[in-house]
Amino acid sequence: METIKIVSWNVNGVRAVYKKNFMQWLLTDQPHVLCLQETKAQDDQFPAEIAQLDGYTVYFASAQRKGYSGVATLSRLKPKSSQVGMGIEKFDTEGRLLQLDYGGFLLLNIYFPNGKQSNERLQYKMEFYDAFLKYAQNLRRQGKSLIVCGDVNTAHREIDLARPRENAKTSGFLPEERAWINRFLSQGYIDTFRMFTKEGGHYSWWDQRTRARERDIGWRIDYFFVSEDLADKVKSAFIQKDIMG
Repeated sequence: METIKIVSWNVNGVRAVYKKNFMQWLLTDQPHVLCLQETKAQDDQFPAEIAQLDGYTVYFASAQRKGYSGVATLSRLKPKSSQVGMGIEKFDTEGRLLQLDYGGFLLLNIYFPNGKQSNERLQYKMEFYDAFLKYAQNLRRQGKSLIVCGDVNTAHREIDLARPRENAKTSGFLPEERAWINRFLSQGYIDTFRMFTKEGGHYSWWDQRTRARERDIGWRIDYFFVSEDLADKVKSAFIQKDIMG
């Protein structure tokens, strides 16, 4: 089987990123599958040039609330089936999970909740984490191989953010959030980036309000996880740091 290139990108608004360099990047990079998070658009609000792009089929999981959350997957490969959500209404109405079945593996494109807004949203985030782990393990018990990608909204280890000490009490690096990633990995999943890159200093998100990108004060909160049975099929994993959203 040919090598498949899968890309994950939190675009923070697909209509906004479309007005920048999105199409130029996509036509140059040409991934087999592109997973977008935080699209902030209903299905019919997607830019037509993306939705109707020759060679790709677009699958949507939009939030009920307009201009909020949402994921979409653009695929040059034809999946056997697609599914929106985990079957849990309070999570599925926010458009956070899109699953495509490619036969040899299931691809789950996920925008995990952000817990910074309030204690209630942090609780919601942790409930989503636990529900997803149960969902993933049920798929594994059915014999499915999983690729899980997206914005997890948590830096796993101290090397995954520039200022761990200053953020020890900030959602996105709380002990309970990091412990969940440990628990997830212990159930038979691999952080593919760490298969190839062991050192710190590699980030996928920077706070725009503080112009942190200019100083490279970032966080690695976006991931590709695979179930252990797929580990020997992973050829590379990297961050396209210079691509601006």
